Amino acid sequence: MEYTNSQMRALILDHVHSLRDRRILERRLIDGITFERIAEEFELSERQVKNIVYKNEQILFRHIKA
Repeated sequence: MEYTNSQMRALILDHVHSLRDRRILERRLIDGITFERIAEEFELSERQVKNIVYKNEQILFRHIKA
């Protein structure tokens, strides 16, 4: 099933509690920005951004499958 940007934003808002993590997920999943560019924006390492995205994707996937 494909989700619209607004549906994806709603899922992120409902299930990701950290504002920073929500913003990072939106930049990656909705805007399609690279991990490297997001890392620069948020002054994090690329590895940290990947970990944040992967961790929170798992949370979203659990709710999508439910």
